Order: sequence, then structure tokens, then C-alpha cells
Amino acid sequence: MKNLNVKWIYLLILSVIWGSSFILIKKSLLGLTAYQLGALRTIITGVILLAFGFNTLKTIPKSKWKWLMVSGFLASFLPSFFFAIAETEIDSSVASILNSLVPLNTILLGFAVFKIASTKRQILGVMIGFIGTAILILKGSDLNPNQNYLYAGFVIVSTIMYAINVNIIKRYLQDVKPLAIAAGNYVFILIPAIIILLFTDFFSDERLNNPNLPNALMYVTILSVFGTAFAKVLFNKLVQLSTPVFASSVTYVMPIVALLWGILDGESFSLIQGLAALLILVGVYLSHKRKS
Repeated sequence: MKNLNVKWIYLLILSVIWGSSFILIKKSLLGLTAYQLGALRTIITGVILLAFGFNTLKTIPKSKWKWLMVSGFLASFLPSFFFAIAETEIDSSVASILNSLVPLNTILLGFAVFKIASTKRQILGVMIGFIGTAILILKGSDLNPNQNYLYAGFVIVSTIMYAINVNIIKRYLQDVKPLAIAAGNYVFILIPAIIILLFTDFFSDERLNNPNLPNALMYVTILSVFGTAFAKVLFNKLVQLSTPVFASSVTYVMPIVALLWGILDGESFSLIQGLAALLILVGVYLSHKRKS
């Protein structure tokens, strides 16, 4: 019972943190390009995680490092850029809604590739949550007909990478400390992020004199510290405590938080979206496997 409560507490905390990440990306883009945002987010997070988790690296078995590299690029490096690129064309709330495809992809990939079984109850929960997500997407497209939904492809690809990553953690990194996983990821992706930043115009006079830059840097710092560094450690622990499907179901609650931020930022929200959000919560509940 204690583990059950801890899992739900982790899920709630992660939902609030990651649900707030989308509005932070949106605000950061007011003073940064998508590539600058992705690079800075990776660099700041990497510095923090390596500062606090450097000593844990020596506890990682040599056979695990290849999986840490794959995990780092799939779950941290590429999505940091893909979500930023996507939000140059679609609303932050739409991006968070599309991110809810992660649990469905987790079940499909877990079964097909990683041979991780899921119960009928989990599958039912994922499908109910997916229906709620579909309603949110359709309603969102009605409210925002001028958005370029081709850019939603960046989010969809990211959800597939997230799904692969959560299965990798469960299957190959189960015995590695959560902080060691997060720090180990950034051993591989920190340098590439620095190189990308150097090839942008971030250090040009025009960019440094941009009046929106100070606020953008504040937002990306908050995003990096809480939305990436702190949240990744919590998420790695949640995967180890529960199942890949339950851990990935955090993406079903995130859109609710993101939509609330959207309302505060002047975005539209309808009764139908509220009903869809309730369906999502039902899906999260059913996707929880009590005996894991």
C-alpha cells in the first residue's frame, strides 16, 4: 500500500512539473530560437545533473553505458529540440495533448519489441485515455484552425522515442540508480548541445541585445532545473517502482495542467475539453497495474 501511494504521489508531482513545461517552452521562444532553446535546455540540465550526480557514475556497470547513451538521445536530446520546433507553429496545450500518445506507444512497443506484458485492464485504460486525447485534439483543431499541424509530427515522433526509452529503463536499467541514469544520459549529449549552440546566432550582438532574452533565459532555466533535471530523476524512480505503462501515463494528466496554464495565458478551453480531461483521468486510473 505504501508503494502504491508513493507511485501516485510521483505521478501527480511529475504531471504538474511536466504539464507546466509546455508554457515555459512557449515563453522561452519569445527570446530564443528553437535550436537555441533545445541546446540551452540540454546544457543547463546537464551541468546540474553532472554536478549532483557525478559520483554516481562510478556505480554504473560497463554493460549499461550503451543503453544510457541510447536513452539520453531518445528521451532528452532530440525531444528538447523537437518540442521547441513544434511549438513555433502549434500551441503549447496542443503539444501537451499530442504527448499523451506516449502510453499507447509504450504498450505497443513494450509488447512488440521488449516482450513486456500488459494486462487487459492496462490496455483498456490506455484506450480510454486515448479517446479522451483524441477529443481534445479534435476540439483543439476547431479552436485553432490556422495552426500548422504538420509540426505536430515532431511531437508524435518524440512520443515514440519516449516510449522506447521507458521500456529501455524498465528492461535494461532497472538496477541503476535514478540519478545515475539521468547523469549518465548527459555524459553523451552535453557536448553535442554545446556544439549546436555555438553554430546558432546566440552570441551575436542582435541576440544578446534582444529585450526578450532575459525573460527567455529565466524561463529556460526554470524549465531545465525542474522540468528536466529534477523531473527526470523522479521519472526514472517511478519507472522502477511501477510499470512502463503506469509511468508513461503521466502524459495523460499533463495536458490538464497545460490547458489550465493555457487559460491563464489567454488560450480557449471548452466544456467538451473538460469532459475529455475526465476521460483521461479514468484512463490513468485503469492503466495502473496494482500487482507489478
